[in-house]
Amino acid sequence: MRVAVVDVGSNTVRLLVGERDGTTIRRVDEQRVRVALGADVERTGELTPKRLVRATDAVAREVARARKLGAAEIRVLVTSPGRQARNGAELRDAIAARTGADVRLLSAAEEGRLGYAGAVAAAGLPGGSVAVCDAGGGSTQLTVGTGRNPSWVRSVDIGSLRLTRRLLTDDPPPRAELAAARAEVRRTFQELVPPLPRKAIATGGTARALGRIVGKRLDAETLAIALSLVSSTPAKQVASRYEIPSWRAAVLPAGALILTQVQQLLNVPLTVARGGLREGAALEMLEGAELAEALPA
Repeated sequence: MRVAVVDVGSNTVRLLVGERDGTTIRRVDEQRVRVALGADVERTGELTPKRLVRATDAVAREVARARKLGAAEIRVLVTSPGRQARNGAELRDAIAARTGADVRLLSAAEEGRLGYAGAVAAAGLPGGSVAVCDAGGGSTQLTVGTGRNPSWVRSVDIGSLRLTRRLLTDDPPPRAELAAARAEVRRTFQELVPPLPRKAIATGGTARALGRIVGKRLDAETLAIALSLVSSTPAKQVASRYEIPSWRAAVLPAGALILTQVQQLLNVPLTVARGGLREGAALEMLEGAELAEALPA
């Protein structure tokens, strides 16, 4: 069986079409288009009509692509922009009316749970307690568990795009902006006291981009190196040197600050991994279909 997940986030609309591959997902196709919904949320607290149309069009194209590829079930997941924007439900309803797909506005806890499941499955269920961090454009999910489901789930309403728009307006950002952004990240995370894991996984576009720069092990030293580089080099140069989209390079200083704070909280290195929300949702869809097939008629 082939399923598809369209993830509507603060930075991008992403498509995953996948099939079962043992305990994880085999990727048939992946697509990404930037919509920057989080920019509207940070600026005005709601999504503009122009941005709503752009996001709905992008989702409609990905749903059509998934149908052409033979996806038997398609699910659209609206994440932080749906929760944070005053008119987030309008985005969900517009997508549903346009595509006829199953559209869900995820709570922070649901997003964290699915992201954890997808990351842990892709990593092969590492032994002992594991933390999963997904630093997105509009929010950061942090989860800890010992099996397929997390026992501790938290979401923080700060991400690389929102922090950049709020405090890191110059390119590259000067020391004063970096100091203000670092203080904002510390303030936002100050009440979180996660269980200390044996291992930690970092997923999402920010983590993968930083992994291209300093490698997949993000500890205090490599994160400091990454932050120094991306905060002292114009985004276009970072993008060209490491083959990263220019819009992603522009938010990397903020992303590095967030992941640095998370790594300090967890007190273990972060390992960059591919699996996350879309893989977790796809696994859930496949398992539901398999269970339905196994039930007596």
